Amino acid sequence: MALSDADVQKQIKHMMAFIEQEANEKAEEIDAKAEEEFNIEKGRLVQQQRLKIMEYYEKKEKQVELQKKIQSSNMLNQARLKVLKVREDHVRAVLEDARKRLGEVTRDSGKYTQILESLILQGLYQLFEKDITVRVRPQDRELVKSIMPNVSQKYKDITGKDVNLKIDDESHLSQETTGGVELLALRNKIKINNTLEARLELISQQLIPQIRNALFGRNVNRKFTD
Repeated sequence: MALSDADVQKQIKHMMAFIEQEANEKAEEIDAKAEEEFNIEKGRLVQQQRLKIMEYYEKKEKQVELQKKIQSSNMLNQARLKVLKVREDHVRAVLEDARKRLGEVTRDSGKYTQILESLILQGLYQLFEKDITVRVRPQDRELVKSIMPNVSQKYKDITGKDVNLKIDDESHLSQETTGGVELLALRNKIKINNTLEARLELISQQLIPQIRNALFGRNVNRKFTD
């Protein structure tokens, strides 16, 4: 049975509608899949960037924390150094006050005479030489000269040896020196400094730990006291 043109056109339209529907469904399926893949990729990229941002700020936070620790350590060290400097300045001030008080000893003629005898004898025992030159302050010249015979005799009584003492006529200690003497032997090649300042310096080096403890208390962090 032959189809009429109307029937052919109807079937063609039906087929075209079917094809168009399938094409639309396929297009929708492709769009949906593309949307899904887009969302997945977008989520992956967002998460990746989020991790990068978190890592960046975590790194920055660690750098800031490290910088804070460094600054805190530096400030603490500076504070400790300032405390130590103030303490050392105070110790030095105590020693300087002691040095000034040494000058008061020379005002007591009897006491200062005994000190000079002891200082000269101590130097003689160290030098153990026969000919000794004694260098003194200009204001002590006559006093030292007067005690030389007694000092020489005491030295001989203890060592059994004679000693020739003479005042240094070419040079003398500064008038600003607190007191004491210098002893020279072997043509001035050997010198014993027994001025009061020198003795104070020697003693202070030994006593500084005790002075610190007396002024500031014992430092529990120190294992040694030298």
